[in-house]
Amino acid sequence: MLCTGFTHFDSINKPEWGFGTFPDVVTTTQVEQMISSGKGIRRPSNGEPPKRVAILLCVGSRDRQIGREWCSKICCTVSAKMGMEIREELPDCHVYIYYMDIRTFGLYEEIYWRSQEEHKVKYIKARIAEVTSDGDKVIVKGEDTLVKRPITIPFDMVVHAIGMDPNVDNMLISSIFGVELHHWGYIKRQNNYGIVGATNRPGVFVAGAATGPETIDDSIAQGTAAAMSLLTSLAPQMEAAE
Repeated sequence: MLCTGFTHFDSINKPEWGFGTFPDVVTTTQVEQMISSGKGIRRPSNGEPPKRVAILLCVGSRDRQIGREWCSKICCTVSAKMGMEIREELPDCHVYIYYMDIRTFGLYEEIYWRSQEEHKVKYIKARIAEVTSDGDKVIVKGEDTLVKRPITIPFDMVVHAIGMDPNVDNMLISSIFGVELHHWGYIKRQNNYGIVGATNRPGVFVAGAATGPETIDDSIAQGTAAAMSLLTSLAPQMEAAE
């Protein structure tokens, strides 16, 4: 059973959006670490609570220019939830989410509406050109695609909603187990109805984010189903052994 997970996109590969250049440009992973540490959300540059935060969606997803054409599935929901957490901790902080499309699929749509109606998170449909700095504020420049006009807004902190990349070891895993890879680098599932998680190699099954961007809940469900497929495939051998 191959459940190898994924690798976070490295925002260094999107240099025009400021990560690695300006200390107050961080990733969703870093903000989650701030929240879980109990020390609170703070600007890395000076340790102060931010008064205005931008969350940029699709960093490392749906971007042909850097070879990441896929949607990472969870980023919209994670960002909406993070916007609510920031507002709960810092009620005076204004949170803006820059998006191309919002894809809070299924029941997660409730989080999208709650973030706006209860927590007053603001959504801007935009194409981002670059992230710069004036020495104190981080400045997001782009185009508001709803009204077709350029926008430039200063922020105390900018958060990259980073996407899911294939596991960095997938090429090695592919060669060791003799399984095929999808052309985007994930482990390829076979379209065998009734045999969940099948690969091109009999007896080798795959589940979760090894096959593409996936949620924790769905990864667990796929792992359970793939395990059942594996047991089913072993049944004839077990019966013969008896």
